[in-house]
Amino acid sequence: MSQISAMRSPVRAGVTSSAGDDLAISLVTGQDGNVDFAFVSGNPALDLAGTVVSRRDEPIDVLAAPADLERWVAECDELPDRVTADFATFESALSLREATYRLALDRVLDRPFDPGSLEIVNDTAAGPVPTIKLSDAGLHMSGDLLAVLSQIARSGIAVLADPHACLKECGRTGCTRIYLDRSRGARRTWCGMDECGNRVKAAAYRARRRASTTAEGRGPEGTT
Repeated sequence: MSQISAMRSPVRAGVTSSAGDDLAISLVTGQDGNVDFAFVSGNPALDLAGTVVSRRDEPIDVLAAPADLERWVAECDELPDRVTADFATFESALSLREATYRLALDRVLDRPFDPGSLEIVNDTAAGPVPTIKLSDAGLHMSGDLLAVLSQIARSGIAVLADPHACLKECGRTGCTRIYLDRSRGARRTWCGMDECGNRVKAAAYRARRRASTTAEGRGPEGTT
């Protein structure tokens, strides 16, 4: 994660670990606009939930300020390309993020949905929605941040309510991103190849090389 500084994020209330408990530690946050966002979860709500990385070990919050949220929305293909975020709507976005993550984790762990998180997501989904227009250039979507949050909440509800949707947590140790597995036979293991799959494969390759080198150094009968 590039250019991360160890500063406390402006909103910490409600941030949860993979077990659903409130985090008692501060998060490392991106402050300078150089953080790269990952859109690999297959759903805008799950991608928003994934903006806190490594929730179990060393949580990193890539939405440190309203400007980060504005840039995240602009980079998400399924949302309007520009919005303005004030501190109040930024807080609302973080609350929606944590509620969505809690509900997604509930779904992965096959347990009842957390009532408080349900209330946040449902209330947000009841807000205004973006306006869409069709032209020769394709689909254009517009709306303010409240409409964007409503759209995100609705997308989260759609996937969480689908009994056939296969939600998984990334198989790389330390990654807590939850994604929608649409692969044939639901065989997808990682949230994404670039960020996690290749790292797992590289680590396995290095482990095999070390084991091979150790075996060669011991000689044919285990001697050095």
